[in-house]
Amino acid sequence: MDLHDYLRVLRRHWIVVVAATLAGLLAGGAASVLVQPTYKADTQLFVAIQNSGSVQEMQQGNTFSQARVQSYVKTIRTPVVLQPAIDALGLDITSDELARKVEASTELNTVLITISVADTSPVQAAAIAEAIANSLVKAVEMLERPKTGGMSPVGLSIIAPAAAPASPAAPNTRLNLLLGLLSGAVVGIGVALLRTKLDDRVRGETDLREITDAPLLGGISFDQDAAKRPLLTQARHQSPRAESFRQLRTNLQFAFVSGRAKSVLVSSSLPGEGKSTTATNLAIALAQAGQSVCLVDADLRRPMINEYLGLDRNAGLTTALVGDADLNDLLQLWGDANLCVLTSGQIPPNPSELLGSQGMSDLLQSLEEAFDTVIIDAPPLLPVTDAAVLSQHVGGVVLVVGTEKVHRRDLEKSLNALEMVGANVLGVVLNRLPVKGPDAYAYSYYTHPDRPESKVESTPSHHSSSDRELSRRPARTLPRVPADHN
Repeated sequence: MDLHDYLRVLRRHWIVVVAATLAGLLAGGAASVLVQPTYKADTQLFVAIQNSGSVQEMQQGNTFSQARVQSYVKTIRTPVVLQPAIDALGLDITSDELARKVEASTELNTVLITISVADTSPVQAAAIAEAIANSLVKAVEMLERPKTGGMSPVGLSIIAPAAAPASPAAPNTRLNLLLGLLSGAVVGIGVALLRTKLDDRVRGETDLREITDAPLLGGISFDQDAAKRPLLTQARHQSPRAESFRQLRTNLQFAFVSGRAKSVLVSSSLPGEGKSTTATNLAIALAQAGQSVCLVDADLRRPMINEYLGLDRNAGLTTALVGDADLNDLLQLWGDANLCVLTSGQIPPNPSELLGSQGMSDLLQSLEEAFDTVIIDAPPLLPVTDAAVLSQHVGGVVLVVGTEKVHRRDLEKSLNALEMVGANVLGVVLNRLPVKGPDAYAYSYYTHPDRPESKVESTPSHHSSSDRELSRRPARTLPRVPADHN
């Protein structure tokens, strides 16, 4: 992954990163509030050598005292020094417990010893530091006193008495907040990367390019109202969704020119990716551009086009394939544009056999001769073989990919299935794309919300008998499907 990939991951999961960062900040603040404040008192001692004061003796004494200082620092945390301090203050703790509160240090090439004591009480911290310093002075005098008698050659003096601190040394609220903030951000980024690694759903064009080099014909923007108003004619003229279908129409026309395909099969990997709405709206967009279009509902298992367009499906594709009616009588004219619809008809017990028959091939050939474009809505590729069988009779296949729904392995299986039957894949359509964000296909649209919108065509779900007769009127004279192929 390069820098752009990491930035895209962060943009995809920015809510997780922000939430984890805020949680870390909250944890740092809680730690500062819940932890009992600790105060630290310091005292400092000077180590001196008792000598006559000559230069040579002073140099030797300085070297001697520096060498002894390290030993005195380690002696401070021993019972020899701590127990007298405990006894002097009447503390109810052991020397080992007190040692955990005491720190002793010295700077290099100096004869200064610093003693620090931490306690929950600032006054007691100062008292303990002072008691330990006095105890160290007596302990060194006792330890350094010659066995033959006399005074100790080393003397310690307190040069900085301990004072009760005014503010606690811990917790450090600013440091805790900073650490919590950084820790939360790191955890959030880690979770985002882990989710990206484990989640193999197709989310946008970048994920698609890792699977296939098939042309991306377009991206359909997600619209919350699409479930209630799925048709292109029901959307605002300059809405992102309507603009997406116009772009798809333009790109598909270029695919027609390069591949000379007049019949296009629209399918998906799994149900629920939006193939039926894509096929329906693509047919409407092509008809609005002046082409004569025939929309065929070849999903003989779960037909949906008749519900979207408000048409009767009792007689349709299956009726023509079994030879019960003439194809011209089964086409239904829809809308003001030059769009004819062939609904599915009655659901048969053998959809794959009907769609793969010679009669289906002849029917499609007849439609191609009469219309500029034939759009076929087929079942999903993975659950059944209908779409793979039917793809051999059409000029090209458009695969609809529902982002956030289909997994990469499923998309790969679909593309492999089409490749195995030699289908001509015209390209891929990414459906349900966000309008904004790292996976958006289109970045901006020019809309005029202040202008009154033109009245869109609303298709009622029920038609009167006169309307249904008008919709069944054939748009043009079509050659009949040969009877011996039915």
